[in-house]
Amino acid sequence: MTEGTDRPKGKSLRPLRALLPYIRPYKGTLYLAITALLLASAAQLTLPIAVRFLIDGGLLADDPSSIDKYFLGLFAVAMALGIFAALRFYLVSWLGERVVADLRNAVYRHVVRLDPTFFEVTKTGEVLSRLTTDTTLIQSISGAGLSFTLRAALNLIGATLLLAITSPKLTGMIFLLVPLVIVPIILIGRRVRVLSRASQDRIADSSGLAGETLNAISTVQAFTLENLQSERFRDTVRIAFQTGVQRIRVRALLSGTAILFIFGAITFVLWIGTHAVMRGEMTGGQLGQFLLYAIFVATSSAALSEMWGEVQRGAGAMERLVELLESKPGIVAPPDAVALPEHSDGRIRLQTVSFRYPSRPETLAIDNFDLEVVSGETLAIVGPSGAGKSTLFQLLLRFYDPESGCIKVDGVDISQAAPEAVRARIGLVPQETVIFGTTAKENIRYGRPDATDGEIEAAGEAAAADAFIRQLPEGYETFLGERGTRLSGGQRQRIAIARAILKDPPILLLDEATSSLDAESERVVQEALEHLMEGRTTIIIAHRLATVLKATRIVVMDHGRIVDIGSHDELIRRDSLYTRLAELQFGEGARPAA
Repeated sequence: MTEGTDRPKGKSLRPLRALLPYIRPYKGTLYLAITALLLASAAQLTLPIAVRFLIDGGLLADDPSSIDKYFLGLFAVAMALGIFAALRFYLVSWLGERVVADLRNAVYRHVVRLDPTFFEVTKTGEVLSRLTTDTTLIQSISGAGLSFTLRAALNLIGATLLLAITSPKLTGMIFLLVPLVIVPIILIGRRVRVLSRASQDRIADSSGLAGETLNAISTVQAFTLENLQSERFRDTVRIAFQTGVQRIRVRALLSGTAILFIFGAITFVLWIGTHAVMRGEMTGGQLGQFLLYAIFVATSSAALSEMWGEVQRGAGAMERLVELLESKPGIVAPPDAVALPEHSDGRIRLQTVSFRYPSRPETLAIDNFDLEVVSGETLAIVGPSGAGKSTLFQLLLRFYDPESGCIKVDGVDISQAAPEAVRARIGLVPQETVIFGTTAKENIRYGRPDATDGEIEAAGEAAAADAFIRQLPEGYETFLGERGTRLSGGQRQRIAIARAILKDPPILLLDEATSSLDAESERVVQEALEHLMEGRTTIIIAHRLATVLKATRIVVMDHGRIVDIGSHDELIRRDSLYTRLAELQFGEGARPAA
């Protein structure tokens, strides 16, 4: 899936077929809607016949006694039309809302299961645009829009047939004029489809830029980039506006052309019909009936031409949604997935693992990495920036599969297991904690969604988070703000630790959660981490001397390789890369006294 003008343009209405699986569960509602639609159209098509009898049998026959009867008949038809039209509108609109709701759910459920490779090349704002703007377009054509389209199509067919029955000669003239009407509509409609897709792309661009900026609002304001970003957003909005105006201009041309040609043709035919009445070749009632059917044909054709543009926009939107739904995650459970042992002891084995990021295939991020982590061990990983430390975490969580070699957890190759089963055994406390826009309680509950309130509070207490949470305005029920804006860095980290404690995983991955905290927050968080690490296999990306000193072993990485393994004192004595890293990263206290 690519962005902007690189996206393939919608070339047909075939993408709308993808809606059928979402309609199928509601066949009963669909059949009721179709029945109401047929009855409403039948009532509407009966009106001209009632008018004809009123004119010929009442007005022109100068029979006052029969006029009341014909008016009652006309009112009965109108009442039936109103009832069935209202029922048709409700049922079709309900169906459209239900189908779009199911479609949104399906797209979201699919997107959240895509692997990081997908998000490396796709903006979050682009995905959000498809979930919102594109599904709204689908909603416009599958709800009320579909109702109007079906009604117009049925009325067009029925009125055309009844026109032919009323006056074959005049109807023949209309059919001779049809190509003059249809051809311009089709040609202009193709241009509308192209511009509609371009307009949706430009809207997605502006959404992507806005999402990117708002997610980094502190950085934008810290560097006083408000004006620059506002100018950039204004440029994307201006381009989207210009593209939208182009689309509106062409759609206006489409509507105007359709109305002009259709009503021009009908006016010409009625002029001929009026002369036929004057010559006695047809009655006034027949001409009135023909006139009403001609109006039905004209209005239905105009409505269809108007909806044609919406349908094409909907087809373009569905095409984009189908692209999302057809995006296949690279990380999936194999058909015959191997089950992990019921009891986990937290053993990890990396056997000659090599890996390149799909977006950087020329560079080995992990190169022939071989390591065994025994149950209950605390392993620290150190190395310069870009050494591959965080990449190891991503491989252990099976966000990516190795290019060669294998990774085993509890003796099972994780590429042969379900990703969810592997991740269920691993707890992660990242350096940048993610806080969701919900309450403190629900943020901790993400560690184990079925946890009780008591278990959540116990986890908060174990993470040294209970005290500050209870001081919040509503305690555990306090809304923490988007991305945890109401909390300090240390408080966010303690929420993340509580989440990991609640999950109670046998394997723990720590991306040194205390590196960016002040001394007091670091002390509290470090105590919480030590409680969390008890009895677990723990791998830590280390940035602090206190962490490496407590580790069972230290792995020194550089350029994706292991360059040394040992305890702190052993590595210092070897005067290796670790010695230089320790002095730079941990300060003078890193080297033991002579």
